[in-house]
Amino acid sequence: MNDPRIPPDNLNRRRFLAAGSVMVGFTLLPAVRALAQTTTTEAGTLTASAPQLPGSLKTSPMLDAWVKIDEAGCITVFTGKAELGTGIRTAFMQIAAEQLGVTPERIVLVTADTNATPDEGYTAGSHSTADSGTAIANATAQVRSLLLEAAATRLNVDVPSLTTQNGEIVANDGRRLTFGEAVSGVDLHRNAAPGAPTKDPKTFKVIGQSFQRVDIPGKVTGAPRYVQDLKLPGMVHARVVRPPSYGATLQSVDIKPVRTMPGVIAVVQDGSYLAVVADDEWRAIVAMRALSDAAKWRSGPPLPAQSTIHETLEKLPAQEISVANKTAAAAPATQTLHARFTKPYLTHGSIGPSCAVAWLNDGTMTVWTHTQGVFPMRKGLAEMLSMPPERVHCIHVEGSGCYGHNGADDVAADAALIARAVPGKPVRVQWMREQEHTWEPFGPAMSSDVTASLDASGQIVDWKFEVWSNTHNNRIENAGRFMPTWFLSKPFTPAPPKPIPMPEGGGDRNSIPLYRLPNLYVQHHFLPDMPIRVSAMRSLGAYHNIFSIESFIDELALAAHTDPVAFRLKHLDDPRARDVIERASRRFGWPHRVHDGAPSRGVGFAFAMYKNLMAYCALAVEVAVERETGDVTIERVACAIDCGQIVNPDGVRNQVEGGIVQSASWTLFEATTFDAHNITSFDWSQYPILRFSSAPKVLDVDLIDRPGMPFLGVGEASQGPMSAALANAVANATGKRFRDLPLSPDMLRAALRV
Repeated sequence: MNDPRIPPDNLNRRRFLAAGSVMVGFTLLPAVRALAQTTTTEAGTLTASAPQLPGSLKTSPMLDAWVKIDEAGCITVFTGKAELGTGIRTAFMQIAAEQLGVTPERIVLVTADTNATPDEGYTAGSHSTADSGTAIANATAQVRSLLLEAAATRLNVDVPSLTTQNGEIVANDGRRLTFGEAVSGVDLHRNAAPGAPTKDPKTFKVIGQSFQRVDIPGKVTGAPRYVQDLKLPGMVHARVVRPPSYGATLQSVDIKPVRTMPGVIAVVQDGSYLAVVADDEWRAIVAMRALSDAAKWRSGPPLPAQSTIHETLEKLPAQEISVANKTAAAAPATQTLHARFTKPYLTHGSIGPSCAVAWLNDGTMTVWTHTQGVFPMRKGLAEMLSMPPERVHCIHVEGSGCYGHNGADDVAADAALIARAVPGKPVRVQWMREQEHTWEPFGPAMSSDVTASLDASGQIVDWKFEVWSNTHNNRIENAGRFMPTWFLSKPFTPAPPKPIPMPEGGGDRNSIPLYRLPNLYVQHHFLPDMPIRVSAMRSLGAYHNIFSIESFIDELALAAHTDPVAFRLKHLDDPRARDVIERASRRFGWPHRVHDGAPSRGVGFAFAMYKNLMAYCALAVEVAVERETGDVTIERVACAIDCGQIVNPDGVRNQVEGGIVQSASWTLFEATTFDAHNITSFDWSQYPILRFSSAPKVLDVDLIDRPGMPFLGVGEASQGPMSAALANAVANATGKRFRDLPLSPDMLRAALRV
């Protein structure tokens, strides 16, 4: 049973699926049906076939699409979501274990496999627990009820007299049946029932506990855990030669000398697409360099000037989207403030460059990939290869990567194109660092313009917010969204960029403040033209919009001569929003007075509810700013988070802390750079990220658990508030307001010397 196509973690599940079970039929029909009728967005939203059901049961309503129990009592749970380092594998095992009444160790979880799991679109937008976790909770709860009903019939007792004890159903008189025995009388190939009860949160023993993440041991011991580590028998290695710039085309190349190099198996040329295949990774790299030297290119059109990129973007044709427009009576304004904020292009900066393995064998293309959407990828690859979708099999394997649309999809397209040229051999494609930093889709540059007025009592009476942004979703909608297809002799055209509708939003995500504002105007200037290739990056437009809004709220508080925390509470009615602000401020010891010195010290505060429909997050930051160098030291961060029912407290804390650290890196250091023809931030020396020495010295997270409340996505909740709180703290420390990101040492040093 050791199928060489399957990574080690998947061997047990493949062995289990092959074993089968009695009267429990696993079906792919729900997933196929959903694929045929769905549309995907960055948030992973799919068209509902059963809208009355909770979570992702809306799109895959069959119970056996989510859970399977065989006659030996082995429990397998399925999710279309991928583990990206967020800990959802562990959380989903906890959710299923809780509802079934077993320990998490009894659960085998199968993730994101087009031949096995439901189609849940993309793993994105902090939707995993809210959508898939909710589906798993309800599906496993209903399966447990069906098992109890079957056991009650077998044992001739009432259902309320039965309990479950770690895979067994026990009657009051001591008689028991295993799950495997009970399931022999149950047909799980049925639609989930709407309104079916789940366990009372008061009885939870697994949900709400900090179980050790199942993916961590292998990662910290150096065991093979990532697609970059995958090794298959007979596997060969490939490298791609990229053009020097966007739009460049191949003028000429002599491939004959490269074909005769040691270990070279094939040189692939299709139009301007060039790649080499070798029996060894280093030989592939050497051949790639030789092929690159032999290639001559025609330059593409020039890029706009980086120094004026925001002015350039704002002059491009825009699709105008009215996000909010309301008017109401209010006291007359006594003062009006105005500000403009900008964010540069950002690089995902994956620590491990993108990688994929593809194998064309017996007419089926199998691809191991760290994509965030195996089903959209299957559709795109099938179009690219002119193959039926059922002959393309995509299996998610974790990547040493990122949250967002980096090069994962493109490298999978590389692997499939090259594997087609060398059928019968598993082909591993590993991008080089400069390829990752040059060709990935970047986080869009953005700018915003905000104006607000205060009345005599310091109340906000009107608010106007405008934001300019390219799309935040160029994920795989067709084959043309794969960058490698642009260079084929018959290139594919990318599907046109589209905005993501609110309330999820893309560039306008979190552009509506949660505060009480009688007069509110929010306009999204959606820019279809993209001078730089862009797509999804963690939190999408929320990072910039919350930075803008919460920075401006501090400016308004200062103008109203009001404490920033008190000013926020003065404008908030939502009790959960008020709770996180009060909890974070108490945790921090706000108001905290700091004294001028060398270096200068300051404090800042910020709040947001992610997408205005997911987790609430508030945090306070204390910084020290060294005026001579421009260096910012984050002395401490205190945060409160409300994400509804908490499944794994340690997992939530890890996600919040990770978001805070990543946001600090974006805010203080990161910016993609380019000249007239090339991306110039092609390595770590040109694209600095936060180092350990710059991480917060103290990071304190207060978790607000709300048992029985819906799961609220938490993975992207802290990025926006951290950027604003950090900027507010720097303004407090220096007496100067900085509105253009990043707040880099060079920028601060120059500004503070004036």
